[in-house]
Amino acid sequence: MPLSEHEQRLFDQIERSLAEDPKFASAVRNSDPRFHARRRFVVAGFGVVVGLALLVLAVMIGSTLLGVGGFVVMLAAAAFAVQSRRKGNAPADLHAVGGTASRRTRQPRRGGLIDRLEDRWRQRPEGHR
Repeated sequence: MPLSEHEQRLFDQIERSLAEDPKFASAVRNSDPRFHARRRFVVAGFGVVVGLALLVLAVMIGSTLLGVGGFVVMLAAAAFAVQSRRKGNAPADLHAVGGTASRRTRQPRRGGLIDRLEDRWRQRPEGHR
């Protein structure tokens, strides 16, 4: 449903006032997991490059131990990047800046069939008990 002209003007005014508040912007940025995940992703990319450089250096000088170390660094950095990407997809916690979340905050459990059946059993209507 589109906003009326009056509601759109009010919305624009609120948006401008929030954008001008550096304390609010900082609080939102600090509570946004995507901001931190992006930074961790960059660090992980740097780790992959360092590991690759160690691996190439090990091949050039013929050091097996340095090559294994470079591979381990690359593998750890890649795992860190995957973990950062997963954390970056998490929704921001609006309660951290004093707001309210409009969507359901409870995430569905990643359990098996038995866990889901138990959840359905607990959430069945009162009349069937």
